[in-house]
Amino acid sequence: MATQASEKVERLLNLVICLLHTRRPLLKEQIRRAVPQYDQESDEAFDRMFERDKDELRTLGIPLRSRVDVVFEDDTGYFIDRSEYALPQIEFTPAEAAALSLAARTWTHAALAGSGAEALRKLTAAGVDTDGAASSPTLGVEPRVRAVEPAFDAVHAAVVATQPIAFDYRRSGAPASRRHVLPWGIASWHGRWYLTGYDTDRQDSRVFRLGRIEGKVVRDGRPGSYEVPADHDARSAVRFSAGSRESSGVAQLLVRAGRAHALRRRAIPDTLADPGAGASDAAESVEDLGDPQRDETWDRISVAYDDTGRFVDELCSYGADVVALEPAPVRSAVIDRLRAAAQMAPAGSAGTGAGEAS
Repeated sequence: MATQASEKVERLLNLVICLLHTRRPLLKEQIRRAVPQYDQESDEAFDRMFERDKDELRTLGIPLRSRVDVVFEDDTGYFIDRSEYALPQIEFTPAEAAALSLAARTWTHAALAGSGAEALRKLTAAGVDTDGAASSPTLGVEPRVRAVEPAFDAVHAAVVATQPIAFDYRRSGAPASRRHVLPWGIASWHGRWYLTGYDTDRQDSRVFRLGRIEGKVVRDGRPGSYEVPADHDARSAVRFSAGSRESSGVAQLLVRAGRAHALRRRAIPDTLADPGAGASDAAESVEDLGDPQRDETWDRISVAYDDTGRFVDELCSYGADVVALEPAPVRSAVIDRLRAAAQMAPAGSAGTGAGEAS
């Protein structure tokens, strides 16, 4: 059985269709006969309903116009101006189309990946070249935003709907406890996703790592039942909290000159050596691993990390351009990972050198 709200939406939709597809203004009686919901009402009820619906459409920004009949001056006709109602043809430059395609392909392993794929299909159906032109500044760039935490979709939906939620949260070295939260925002920091919000039990703002949420995230109130502080910046809050409480350590690295710029940008200030500084350390380290190329320039930098596994993955992606010096667990893990990859590579491939260099 249809609810009162759905009946209203259906009535307004029928009214819009009726007034949008007429070639001339329609009188009230003509509208009453064309819209089924009106024809079921008494004269007085129809007049009140029609007046409310006119105001509703105008509030929604729909250009409802009225015109007095030139013959019978006491009769008013109604119509919707198509030129104002319809959106103009939207066109994208090759760079804009490539940027949209890039944004849609960014998300992986989350509900937003489906939305991105659907957006790409709509753009393609509209004749937009989503691959972009060869001159596009995004050509060859394919970032990825991973969201593999099971709680991500539910938490993201709660943030969008400003809906209170409850979940079991496990802090480091402590058993899981029930938390009741007003979600404010969600942000990524060093490969992990965090929720910012107001903990109603503790009466204070908190930051939660999604990977530590156990079980299902359940709704704990009505959507739109609270307001997010106007000055709240989720990423700043996560950076402050995660950066100050979850840093696992600092790694000493040797980076080949002109390589691994992402690591260089995260180097702790005053630890990036001048070109050539640390070269002897590099030669000694590389010599231990049997790399004959000892005459290249290396930089020694320090980089903070908060997850050993993710950090090792990142270092391995640079192959022979990065040498992990300290701490010992990180260095050993990088060497083991690259040597295992080298053993799996076909004989004579470039992967062997990378495995030995780190």
